[in-house]
Amino acid sequence: MKVLIINCGSSSLKYQLIDSDSEEVLAKGLCERIGIEGGMLTHTPAGRDKIERAVEMPDHVRAVELVLESLTDKENGVIGSLDDIDAVGHRLVHGGESFSEATLIDDDVIKAIEACNDLAPLHNPANLIGINSCRKLMPNVPMVGVFDTAFHQTMPKKAYLYGIPYEYYEKYKIRRYGFHGTSHSYVSKRTAEILHKNYQNFKVIVCHLGNGASVSAVKNGQCVDTSMGLTPLEGLFMGTRSGDLDPAILEFICNKENISVSEMMTILNKKSGVLGLSKLSSDFRDLVQAKNEGNELAKTTLEAYAYRVAKYIGAYTAAMNGVDAIVFTAGIGENNSDVRQMVGDYLSYLGTGVDKNKNNVRGEETIISYDEARIPILIVPTNEELAIARETVRLVSK
Repeated sequence: MKVLIINCGSSSLKYQLIDSDSEEVLAKGLCERIGIEGGMLTHTPAGRDKIERAVEMPDHVRAVELVLESLTDKENGVIGSLDDIDAVGHRLVHGGESFSEATLIDDDVIKAIEACNDLAPLHNPANLIGINSCRKLMPNVPMVGVFDTAFHQTMPKKAYLYGIPYEYYEKYKIRRYGFHGTSHSYVSKRTAEILHKNYQNFKVIVCHLGNGASVSAVKNGQCVDTSMGLTPLEGLFMGTRSGDLDPAILEFICNKENISVSEMMTILNKKSGVLGLSKLSSDFRDLVQAKNEGNELAKTTLEAYAYRVAKYIGAYTAAMNGVDAIVFTAGIGENNSDVRQMVGDYLSYLGTGVDKNKNNVRGEETIISYDEARIPILIVPTNEELAIARETVRLVSK
């Protein structure tokens, strides 16, 4: 079965075409600057050079058209016609409490997704545009929605409720939802496979560390806690997001700087995190280089980041009454040995730590804890597209 994976943003569209039998990526690409002057399409067929085209994309329908044209192109395509696409899997950010697993998309599902728009105003409307564009161009192809929040719907109430008046949960569903669920699900399962453990009797802490970052506690195949909340702003501080902070800070800065709450939220989402704290960059490679050159603020920022990750690992070890494995994934988790080492240095109380020689790798699926460690520490590259493809095949094959 050939499955097209669509990850649609407000002005971008990522795609992969996957052969579900071999799980091979046949082609992948990116549409950038949709609805903005200077559009660019990047298309990479498997085993061939990347192709870049400057092309205007006034809307997402045109972007999807260009994707389908690229996939079926006689010279650079990988399929003969659109009939070769058996299903489409869509990455969706927020499913609220309506979706605890992936689902076949129909009109009722679209209405339920729309009802969650207030919870993810920057993401869900864009995701829906991608769905509607694909439905228009491929009306007879089954489509599946895979939600970032779904994996975390197994959290118990004690983990997802906030300490605010319960009526706000009843009226507005204000609670912790968590994100990166597709990644946490894939990586936790893959970790159990690598260690030859029964996933249903296994405790793993997944550290998804990228520009957006979250930690999850997965116990016996279910997420029991995760660091992100109602929105992706809660938890670790990230590339540009503040993460956890005293909410009184918002009022204090708004009053001192004479800015609105909306302006403050922009600061917390786009100008904070390691970018704001370091006064340098949101790119961890820049911070590591600056630290090595003697930049004390870059050093402090990296230390603060690793400290936060280590605190969540400690908290989730307590929440699960133990842990069988700790795993790093996503851009920083897979590629930044400095951050992994700094986090690992906090874990001696668990009888584990990061071996400096084993840790000298990038993007490899490997164990990086020292040989005699009681709890293994791993790197497992995430593969959200493959996870979406697997869910899509599962549903359309029923």
